[in-house]
Amino acid sequence: MKKFFATVELVFAILYIHWDKVFFLGVVAFDQFTKAVVMRSMVPGESIPIIQNIFHLTYVLNPGAAFGILSNQRMFLLVTGAVLILATAYFYPLLKKSDGFLRLGATAILSGAVANLIDRVQTGCVVDFFDFRIWPVFNVADIAIVLGMGLMIYAILFRLDGSNSIRNVE
Repeated sequence: MKKFFATVELVFAILYIHWDKVFFLGVVAFDQFTKAVVMRSMVPGESIPIIQNIFHLTYVLNPGAAFGILSNQRMFLLVTGAVLILATAYFYPLLKKSDGFLRLGATAILSGAVANLIDRVQTGCVVDFFDFRIWPVFNVADIAIVLGMGLMIYAILFRLDGSNSIRNVE
């Protein structure tokens, strides 16, 4: 029994130390899972009302970026996604020494960007399906990107000061 609890404790210690990697993989996996369910269960353009005229599941293939901008600019969007991933990988060691909200925000943005990039590489389009009727249709990766931006803005405006900002990390 002691060995079991020691193993559980070790797993939790590893998860705690590598929470950012676990979160990243979780967001990407959940995003890809939800998109696979939509692609297997629906046809493009199909809409299923969950709450009539308020919230629907609508299968949309988005060939552009957010809100459909840069439609059919696949190569530009692929290169931009790859540059974002490389830049994050380069700067992440600095973020590891900074505020947790800043790291979580960056990880959320990166996971959303990678999840949508997977779609672009596989099909040339991003699968969107959350439809609130007053907003463009979106997906789990988009939620991660928006929440990540919010966390980073919060960290920059309210949590970072001269003692723990990225600029002062050695």
